[in-house]
Amino acid sequence: MVKKILTIAGSDSSGGAGIQADIKTISALGCYAMSVICSVTAQNTRGVDAIHDVPPDIVAAQIDSVFSDIEVDAVKIGMVSNEDNISVIAERLLRYKPNIIVLDPVMVSTSGHNLLKSAAQTTLIEKLIPLASLVTPNLPEAEALSGMDIRSEDDIEKSLYKIQSLGCENVLIKGGHGGGEPIDTLLTGDDIYKFSSKRINTNNTHGTGCTLSSAIAACLAKTHNLRLAVAQAKDYLTYALENSYAVGHGHGPVNHFWINKKN
Repeated sequence: MVKKILTIAGSDSSGGAGIQADIKTISALGCYAMSVICSVTAQNTRGVDAIHDVPPDIVAAQIDSVFSDIEVDAVKIGMVSNEDNISVIAERLLRYKPNIIVLDPVMVSTSGHNLLKSAAQTTLIEKLIPLASLVTPNLPEAEALSGMDIRSEDDIEKSLYKIQSLGCENVLIKGGHGGGEPIDTLLTGDDIYKFSSKRINTNNTHGTGCTLSSAIAACLAKTHNLRLAVAQAKDYLTYALENSYAVGHGHGPVNHFWINKKN
């Protein structure tokens, strides 16, 4: 039976990140995608021009509509920019208790635009992180969540434990913003695992964080094995970057449907 994945995030009008990237990723990996839109953004490959947050009661109604009718195998949470929406999402997740919640703590876009209001960061830490099965910050986000600078592998490990202490047992710090090979580091319980891949020489990196977290949610729903899901998702993203599109004049999107091209 097809696995059904719900993404809770913002809409990207250029189609490379956010809800659009999530739906493409989930579909490409053979799952059924559903969505709750928390924000509507006006953006393209060069940056974010405007953000309009969806009212909390509409966010809640979207969640209720999905869960009241469809069995949800996994939830992916991406951009949620204000504390009211974060609070209502947390309340609904406590009510419906999905088995898998992958939280991508989106704070800054690839183009450098702040996507999480400062007041909302505390709410995210207090209300969403403890509900998550896995949190997937990049290096700048890991610094913000852990309250420490990350300059070495030892710093990454310390940061992992600091983020874990916020209430989520499993934490994946993505290494794409670092130098050299992009090594992602996973803390699960007391065990640390590293996932390395070659760095792809491309400017088309729009939506990579959204894509990876959605891929992990889909793979985890199918395998119920976190290490395997992370490895599969990282491979999927690497090939998506290798086959990325030169769309627009900024950071173009990855190719979510490279699987079809390969076949």
